[in-house]
Amino acid sequence: GVDFTFAPVLDVDWGRSDVIGDRAFHSDPRVVAMLAAHLTHGLAMAGMANCGKHYPGHGWAIADSHVAVPHDERSRAELLARDAAPYRWLGPQLSAVMPAHVVYDRVDSAPAGFSRHWIELLRSELGFAGAVFSDDLLMAGASTQGPVVERAQAAIEAGCDLVLVCNDVDAMDE
Repeated sequence: GVDFTFAPVLDVDWGRSDVIGDRAFHSDPRVVAMLAAHLTHGLAMAGMANCGKHYPGHGWAIADSHVAVPHDERSRAELLARDAAPYRWLGPQLSAVMPAHVVYDRVDSAPAGFSRHWIELLRSELGFAGAVFSDDLLMAGASTQGPVVERAQAAIEAGCDLVLVCNDVDAMDE
């Protein structure tokens, strides 16, 4: 009965991130988009919705957002030209998008999932009209936003439509 998956991973493989590593389709964003398009088509044929992640891209950041707060020091233009390109090309095929728990220091001081700038850019400049899910709010990459309830509020205020709290029943109850 499952009809939704948190895939495809749209991160570009820069060869720097162990946590993304072989989860990435390729180092060329065009190939990432092409393979993801085929995957989303297959999912749709099976009756499943999808979620592209980790917007605008986690492939450059070295740290693992499950256990640390990753930073990406590149410019907005650099990120949009390569890492975020699959989101521009696949927009109508994506049911949902999940922002990264990565701080893009030259753009915003908050991780993308807590950044109104990044989520508004996704909807306006990249033309995405689907749902925006936070990544798991219990990951270390979300720790910059305070306790779990404050994290949820910050994600919603930034523009996330749904927030995820995974693998901790007490945190879910909060």
